[in-house]
Amino acid sequence: MPVIILPTSLRGRAKGLDRIEAPGATVAECLLALERSYPDLKGWVLDDRGRIRRHVNVFVGNSKAALEQTVRADDEVHVLQAISGGGQVMRDSRDSGDVGDSGEVLVGTKKGLIVLRGPRGRAMKTVSRQFPGQVVEYAMRDPTSGLYYASVTHGQFGAHVYIAEDPTDDWQQADGPAFPEGTDASVDRVWVIQPGLDDGVLWAGVAPAALFESRDAGRTWQLNRGLWDQPTRPDWEGGLGGLCLHSICQWPEDPERLTLAISSVGVWQTEDGGASWSRYSEGLVPRYLPEEARAGTLNHCVHKLEQSPIEPDTFYMQFHGGVYRSDDAGHTWQDIAGVDREGDSDAEGNADGLPADFGFPIVVDPRDPDRAWVIPLVADLDRVTPEGKVRVFETRDRGDSWRPQTTGLPQENAYLTVLRQAFCHDGGDPLGLYFGTESGVVFGSPDGGETWSVIAENLPPIGSVRASR
Repeated sequence: MPVIILPTSLRGRAKGLDRIEAPGATVAECLLALERSYPDLKGWVLDDRGRIRRHVNVFVGNSKAALEQTVRADDEVHVLQAISGGGQVMRDSRDSGDVGDSGEVLVGTKKGLIVLRGPRGRAMKTVSRQFPGQVVEYAMRDPTSGLYYASVTHGQFGAHVYIAEDPTDDWQQADGPAFPEGTDASVDRVWVIQPGLDDGVLWAGVAPAALFESRDAGRTWQLNRGLWDQPTRPDWEGGLGGLCLHSICQWPEDPERLTLAISSVGVWQTEDGGASWSRYSEGLVPRYLPEEARAGTLNHCVHKLEQSPIEPDTFYMQFHGGVYRSDDAGHTWQDIAGVDREGDSDAEGNADGLPADFGFPIVVDPRDPDRAWVIPLVADLDRVTPEGKVRVFETRDRGDSWRPQTTGLPQENAYLTVLRQAFCHDGGDPLGLYFGTESGVVFGSPDGGETWSVIAENLPPIGSVRASR
């Protein structure tokens, strides 16, 4: 007999049960049988006209299901919330971005996941700590399904992905990502999880540099063989953080097209859902290599890649020594850091350029392709904020000029480090910005960086920060 899997939020209406046998030959028949057995569920999954509610998704196995879909006796029918909302990933560029005055920020640390809630860009309250003692590499909320995802690395038991409907409640472990037999590899870390365009589709970037896809809202994962089987893979080299796939950009309105970045193998793009891949690096200058070794090298150490959701041919990149922009879908790149590498740049950053062009994160305004932010560090050998001043630099003209945003940030003896996943926006209007430091402080701004506040402190070292609402 088919089994219906209920989300946590509905189990109280079914006497606390999460798995319920429901006879029927179709999804509709099973759901109606569920309502007959548990009348308190009537109207919660199906509306008064017998349709699946707008903010509910139903999956049979790995696929989203319509009411008329047939089910077998051994099928599992999953009922999922599809809560609307906005976060770092803006799924609809027409969204007004109005997220109200209340915010939620997920902070991945070396000692667990910290869930913060409170006024946007101001001091927030720690409402939960999950995965104590474990490294949370990345945590995010899918704004379409409303589900939360966390990438967790245990010191002894390896890397795992977890799923929750509420980040303060129970987390369930996914099946994978894991390499199939015969690949002679294992997943060391899951660097990033990115929602796709189709319902239930997610992408995950891992170390060692591989792409995984899920089509059942993260419950199971499959290796993308097109990228894994690249002929040049034996020559790939990793950066200090290993050979990692850390940035995944899903093209708006084109589920077959992805652009991603790997440290240290550059920018890759597929136009056929991952069956084939092309690599692009024209214009990138790997100054960490001898000049005579730069031509033809695969060693392009991208630290972070971001795409404009409303002008998808525009990309911004934080490189290992360089800030770049592409105007042609990532095919060619131009340096926009404005740093005088002969040593004559304005160290205060008040001129047009940046005080340094090394760093990890970069953020792009989801409603303005000309606007972006970076947080420079001194250099690869001194990965701290220049001159002990914490400065977020904003451009409003595609990198032709940069200006420091410092109000509320420490400007003396503050030698901080911000990692690649630890800077984000919340999709709001005005735009909220958040970043966390390896010294355990989270800063927030409710007004696009014009003013900053400490929203949390005394946390473990921070590796990721994502606003989930």
